[in-house]
Amino acid sequence: MNPPTFTATPHVLRKLRRERLAALVLSGMVLAMVLPLFAIVAYLVVKGAPLINWAFLVTNPTDGMRAGGIWSALVGTVYLVVIALLVAAPIGVLCAVYLNEYARESWLTRLINLAVVNLAGVPSIVHALFGLGAFVLFAGLGRSILAASLTLAIMTLPVIIASTKEALNAVPLSFREACWNVGASRWQTIWRVVLPNSISGILTGVILQVSRTAGETAPIMFTGAVFFKKVADGALFPYALTDQCMALSMHLYTVTTQVNNAPEALPYAIAVVLLGAVLLVNATAIIVRSYLRSRKKW
Repeated sequence: MNPPTFTATPHVLRKLRRERLAALVLSGMVLAMVLPLFAIVAYLVVKGAPLINWAFLVTNPTDGMRAGGIWSALVGTVYLVVIALLVAAPIGVLCAVYLNEYARESWLTRLINLAVVNLAGVPSIVHALFGLGAFVLFAGLGRSILAASLTLAIMTLPVIIASTKEALNAVPLSFREACWNVGASRWQTIWRVVLPNSISGILTGVILQVSRTAGETAPIMFTGAVFFKKVADGALFPYALTDQCMALSMHLYTVTTQVNNAPEALPYAIAVVLLGAVLLVNATAIIVRSYLRSRKKW
C-alpha cells in the first residue's frame, strides 16, 4: 500500500510564495550593494593599470607631481595609520574593559556611553579643528606626524570602545562566574578568560578603523599633511615624528584638484593603491580573526 501523500493547503502555499518573494527581495538588495562595489573597483583598476608598477610604488613624485611615483605618500600613510592605532587601540580597549567590567550602572556611566556613541558620528572636520587646537597649538606639537596621528586616534577611539564593549558582552557570564567560584580575581578573570575569548571581535573593531584612518583627509590636512615632501626613494623610515608628511588621501585630493596636465591614469592609480592597502590589511585581519575564532571552545 502506498503511503499517503500530503497536499499543501492554500495557506501553506501562500507562506511559501511569501518566503520565496522575501528571499528574492533580499537577494536583490545584496546584489544592489555588491555589484556597484565590484564595478567601481574594476573601473579604478582598468583606468589606473597603465601606471601601476613597482617603480610607481617606490619612487617619489616628480615634475610637479605629474610623473614619478607615490612612495613619500605611501610611507606617510603607513606612519599615520600605525601610530594612530598604537595610541587608540590600547586606550580604547582599556576604556571598554572598565566600562563593561568594572563601572557600575549609574547616570554617569549612561552619560559616558551616550557620549561615546555620539562621538562616533562627529564629522571628521570637527576632529580636525580639535586636533589643530589641542595638539598643534595648545600642546605645541606643531604641524607634524605626531599631531596628525593623535587627531586620527581621537577620531577612532569611540568606534573602538563601542566595538570592544560588544565583543566583551558576547562572552557568556557563566565564564566569569566559573572563574570567580574558584577564587580568581576580577582582573585575572578578564585577562585570562574574557579578553582571550573576545579578541577576535576586538581585532575586528580595531582593524576596521584602518579604512577610515587611511582615507581621511581633513584631520591630517589641518594637523600634519603637506602637498609635497621629498624623501629617499624606497626608504622605510624617512620621517621623524616631528616632520610633516605626505599621505595618499591628501595626495589624491591634490592631484585631482590642483595639478594641471597630470596623466589621466594618475588619480586612479593612487586610488587603487590606497584601496589595495586597505583591503590587504582587512584581509589579514579576517584571516587572523578566523584563526582565533577556530580556537574558541564555545
